[in-house]
Amino acid sequence: MDQQDPVRPSARGSRHFADFATALRYWRDKRGYTQLRLSSESGISQRHISFLESGRSQPSREMVLKLGIVLDIPLRERNVMLLAAGYAPAYREGRLSDPELAAVKQALDFMLTQHAPYPALVVDRLWNLVMANAPATMMMRWLLDMPNDTPLPREGVNVLKLMLDPNGVRQHLLNWKDVCADLLHWIQREAMSDGLGSEAASLLDELIALPEIGETTRLPNLDARALPFLPMQIRKDGVALNLFTSIATMGTPHDVTVHELRIESFFPADDGTARWFREHAAGA
Repeated sequence: MDQQDPVRPSARGSRHFADFATALRYWRDKRGYTQLRLSSESGISQRHISFLESGRSQPSREMVLKLGIVLDIPLRERNVMLLAAGYAPAYREGRLSDPELAAVKQALDFMLTQHAPYPALVVDRLWNLVMANAPATMMMRWLLDMPNDTPLPREGVNVLKLMLDPNGVRQHLLNWKDVCADLLHWIQREAMSDGLGSEAASLLDELIALPEIGETTRLPNLDARALPFLPMQIRKDGVALNLFTSIATMGTPHDVTVHELRIESFFPADDGTARWFREHAAGA
């Protein structure tokens, strides 16, 4: 392999660092840390950090984990750093259907159920749909003109693509450009947190390539808002809905899968919207 290449392809085709020294330099630069600042916050001497980055010293497993915490590296990428240093991953990455995550799945089911009659979704870090409550399924069917008995697919559905596709939800969003700016901001944050060969950056490129989306790649105009949140203004079949969302995480320092989940809850921004969801829940 060319010695100038700082990364190597893994068996799955993703890109990993060729060695720990390269990984540490990459993340320190990405976080904007000097060696002195990293030394001060980690309690590791600047001399030793310099030796680690030059490859003259090799870290212990505990040191890799400490540096990952100080640099606020995502759990998935901390595993990559451990592999680059010659250690086994520290953070498990399973599936929500695994028996070990049954309690988490039960908690998510409870939260989604309790949020009814309003929609709520669970997505992964790339906004792929993982779970949805009944009101979310009803709203998606209505917006996408799907028959009521059609199940909402769980595999291969990306919520961001669904929202921003001109043939998807976007055609019913009156303020789609503002919503677009917010959604792109979220995935841009994920791309900034990812390591080399970022899946989030690839998704961001896909979204920007959608018709008219590239023209809206700007930060949300917070100063222009009369409300302390961004409403989603939906209009379809003579129905006007005003919603806003909150996003929560299942923070855990142990499991990559759970750490990357996002819970998006929709709330009514006016009485008419609240009444519409209550009536549809009663008629379900």
